[in-house]
Amino acid sequence: MRWQDGRRSDNVEDRRGQKGGRGLKVGGAAGVVIVLGVVVFGVATGTDVSGLLDALAGPAGSGGATSPADDARAEFISVVLADTEDTWGPIFQARGQTYTPPRLVLFRDRVDSACGMQSAATGPFYCPGDRQAYVDLSFFDELDQRFGAPGDFAQAYVLAHEIGHHVQTLTGVSAQMHALERGRSEAERNELSVRQELQADCYAGVWGHHANRRDLLEAGDVEEGLRAAAAIGDDTLQRGAGRTVTPESFTHGTSAQRTRWFRVGFDSGDMSRCDTLGAAL
Repeated sequence: MRWQDGRRSDNVEDRRGQKGGRGLKVGGAAGVVIVLGVVVFGVATGTDVSGLLDALAGPAGSGGATSPADDARAEFISVVLADTEDTWGPIFQARGQTYTPPRLVLFRDRVDSACGMQSAATGPFYCPGDRQAYVDLSFFDELDQRFGAPGDFAQAYVLAHEIGHHVQTLTGVSAQMHALERGRSEAERNELSVRQELQADCYAGVWGHHANRRDLLEAGDVEEGLRAAAAIGDDTLQRGAGRTVTPESFTHGTSAQRTRWFRVGFDSGDMSRCDTLGAAL
């Protein structure tokens, strides 16, 4: 991708230096008093206050330095986020609606969100409760090495998919799907989840279409996105784990479905073509 000269988003919150993704910053004389008070309390009561001291220390006292590679990747993700803003803003405006961009939280190891404490093992995720996307940048190493989907556009696809879930929140699809899940069997809930995830893939393709029109894509980028979509299909993941492929347990869709719906969005650039809720998958 030709991203180096792109606009950086102002909607990025970097928590990579914070233990548990959230710290309590203290400083100055008041901070010293608070820390001394905690230490005195610990000595007097025999309580282990190291966890509280870590929280009070915030970013400087808990997470350690970030690597240059991660910092460069964070800058890249900020550009991609800005480009999703430049894509969805005009699309919503044409529909007579207002696009409110989400915040993107960068974290390391684990993070606290409105959807609860999540670990890096969860992978990138979107939380409708606080309307924020969360990414541990180490996932992109897994995408390359474990899933065999290298390339910057593969990483951009992953973020664009999570932003697709934000679009679903703004349009009311997320609330609609949540209501439909009530009283359903697990297999039925899984099918609804697949439809919602495939729509987010299609929305990622819509973003890719407009990014391509802005001349951000290079030769091979689309193939990187398709390879990433295929690599994280439910059937491919189950086979890779040595498990029997069980369609009723799918929550995101097969590799073929994920690549197909990304392609629908990319080829059309039209979010109305992403009606996975009623279409044959």
